[in-house]
Amino acid sequence: MAPLVHGFDPPERFVAGTVGPPGQRTFFLQARTGVRLTSVALEKQQVQALAERIDELLDEVLAATHGDAAVPAVAPFALDDTEPLEQPIEEEFRAGTMTLSWDPEDERVVIEVFPFHEAAVLGPDEEPEGVPEEPEPDEVFLVRIAAGVARAFVKRAEQVLGAGRPDCPFCGNPVDPDGHLCVRANGFRRRDP
Repeated sequence: MAPLVHGFDPPERFVAGTVGPPGQRTFFLQARTGVRLTSVALEKQQVQALAERIDELLDEVLAATHGDAAVPAVAPFALDDTEPLEQPIEEEFRAGTMTLSWDPEDERVVIEVFPFHEAAVLGPDEEPEGVPEEPEPDEVFLVRIAAGVARAFVKRAEQVLGAGRPDCPFCGNPVDPDGHLCVRANGFRRRDP
């Protein structure tokens, strides 16, 4: 049976955003065209990896075409999107595998997000040969966006990632609003001499 495709080519809006307070945020990718809205939950690290890889892909395309492709070097100011996620947020699925490619004919970034499956996770003592193949996905989130929109997505994703808990200057772990026991300070505050 063919998977259900949540396709947007192109969406009117495609963003990464969060719900919840820092330290308890749930991250989403959200696309909308007209009244059709699709939200996919994912991990913070997935948002970060997707944003970094989109930026790298666009830089590679820009370098390979010597500026002939319609790829801006930075996000166009007119495409800035600082609005919150649209309501209602109904999670279609939790993201697992994601693919990213460049369509040179349409000059678009193509993002595919597949649902998370336990079969795709290897334990520390499991061999790749002994694990069954990942099952065919029941659904896929497919978004095709222009290069300028992709740069704007990256810019917003970086802002969303930076809006969380601040990092400890000593250990780099996140600092909760009610405090932080720093492993580098052995759980104690330093005294000024």
